Amino acid sequence: MWRCLKKTIMLTSVSLLMAFNLNKVLAHEDVTFTTWTGPYMRSQMLGFVNPYQQLTGKRVNVEHYSGGLDEIRDQVESANVTWDVVDLTQADSLRGCEEGLLEKFDHTVLPDGSDGTPYDSDFIEGALNPCGVGVIVWATIFAYDNKVFTDKIPSKIADFFDVKNFPGKRAIRKDPAVIMEWALLADGVAENEIYSTLDTDEGLKRAFEKLDNIKPHIVWWRNGREPIRMLNNSEVVMSSIWATTGVEGSKEENSHFSVEWDGRIIEMDLFGIVKGTTRIDEAVDFIKYASGTQALANQARYLANGPARMSSLKLIPKDIAGGLPNGPLHPQRVSVTSDAGWWADNHGRISEKFAVWAAEAMMKGAAGTVR
Repeated sequence: MWRCLKKTIMLTSVSLLMAFNLNKVLAHEDVTFTTWTGPYMRSQMLGFVNPYQQLTGKRVNVEHYSGGLDEIRDQVESANVTWDVVDLTQADSLRGCEEGLLEKFDHTVLPDGSDGTPYDSDFIEGALNPCGVGVIVWATIFAYDNKVFTDKIPSKIADFFDVKNFPGKRAIRKDPAVIMEWALLADGVAENEIYSTLDTDEGLKRAFEKLDNIKPHIVWWRNGREPIRMLNNSEVVMSSIWATTGVEGSKEENSHFSVEWDGRIIEMDLFGIVKGTTRIDEAVDFIKYASGTQALANQARYLANGPARMSSLKLIPKDIAGGLPNGPLHPQRVSVTSDAGWWADNHGRISEKFAVWAAEAMMKGAAGTVR
């Protein structure tokens, strides 16, 4: 009886060991991809995550966050890295690289464009940096409640700061990027002088003084879908909003807001690999596929963000291409291409001043909440 029990124990141990080793192999094939939630994540799932899993048989664990480097920094500094590939704004990609939070990326492994264009000529300017690979071009615009504004319609970014002619609460993302550029645009600064103006103490003071116009009327948002809820629930009359999220949200049943493209701030997202991951090979393999010509063209079909590859544009239907954030749909509207390098160098400094200003806004009765 003891021999039988001993044999059973040995077989069980072998089975557990085999299962453990199998799980280690399977886990090694997995890659964790962290990105923004909502319609944007959906476009990635349908555009390249699901196709990649089907093609390779590998599993992609998808998680979401609200941007920034804090969570990545915590993982790296604690040597407890659980994310592999992260979708980052261009400024965060540059800052993360400079801080040593991201792995260096060998761009020579990237495939050329499907039309034969060498990869380094196919990606748009700024899409390849030492730690990042560009994927999409996007924009922030503003939206307004079209039940509140029927006769006089907000049509310029200056109207966002005009509470006399367009009264009511405004929702903005709790971050200085975008709203600082908007403040100067609304105050008459030319598009090509925004960052040279923000670079001076006088220019920074000018931006905050313009922001003071809306200080008592601010509601904060952090999650990309929050502006849609706030507008449809009549919590605010205007809100900054990510362009594709706003366009799609305005089409939803029972929505009663419209979007305005004047003053749009154009930005880019890049993929980066978290420093210290044990799945570098898997992460690189995923990025090679996800940043390919077809993958980026597929994503744009589900959400009209501009692809970071020129060859991808050729595969996008004209009716979609015309509405891309960096496309030709609104040439008469003022727009600014975000200076990611400037923000990478100055975000910390500006954020401190913005936090003080925001705290004052909270004390004056503004509300707060959390792509």
